[in-house]
Amino acid sequence: MARTVDDLRNEIRQAVGRYERVESTAFTKEALAAICDAVGYDVDSNALPPKPQMRAGILWRIGELDDDDPSRAERPFRKTQLQAIADALEREE
Repeated sequence: MARTVDDLRNEIRQAVGRYERVESTAFTKEALAAICDAVGYDVDSNALPPKPQMRAGILWRIGELDDDDPSRAERPFRKTQLQAIADALEREE
């Protein structure tokens, strides 16, 4: 059976040491920072950047974007992007 967006988000959360969520929610800033760390995108944990910057950085580090321009990641991750992130994290293990 195909994984849903919620399944992918929870798989990613667990891969970076965050907790699975029962309800459907986008990633928090803290979860995005953990994903950034896992894919090698450096963020200041004392002053987290805006979510679009972290999303763009994640997508850039996994090869989905050519740069980390936040204007290209203003919306929550799409299912194909979540799949790419989950795949990248799986390769890191």
